[in-house]
Amino acid sequence: QVQLVESGGGFVQAGGSLRLSCAVSGLPFKRYSLAWARQTPGKEREFVASINWLGSPTYYSDSVKGRFTIGRDNALNIVDLQMNSLKPEDTAVYYCAATTRPADKNLNYDYWGQGTQVTVSS
Repeated sequence: QVQLVESGGGFVQAGGSLRLSCAVSGLPFKRYSLAWARQTPGKEREFVASINWLGSPTYYSDSVKGRFTIGRDNALNIVDLQMNSLKPEDTAVYYCAATTRPADKNLNYDYWGQGTQVTVSS
C-alpha cells in the first residue's frame, strides 16, 4: 500500500521558516519524482516544487523561487520542503506527491498525501 505522510506544518509569523517532510512508503522511492503542491479554500491546487528521482533537476513556481528548497533523502524515503521568508499568501494546505514520470511543473502525479496545514500570520 502506497503511503505519503506529510508533517511539519504549523503556525508561523511572516518572515519565519518551516520545514515540511513527507515520508513515503510502498513504492520504489528512488524511481519516483516527487513534488509539493498547495491549496487554499476555493482555489485550485497549485504546483510549488518538484524534484527528479536523481535529485536534479528541481523546479519551483515563480511565487516560491528563491525562498523554498525541495530535497530528498533516498536512504530514508523522505522528501522535504524548506520554506524561508514565509508570507501570509503562503498559507495553505501543503501536499506531497509522487510519480514515475520526470519531474515538471504540472500536477499530473500518481500518488498524493493527505496534506499538512501551514498558516503564516502577518
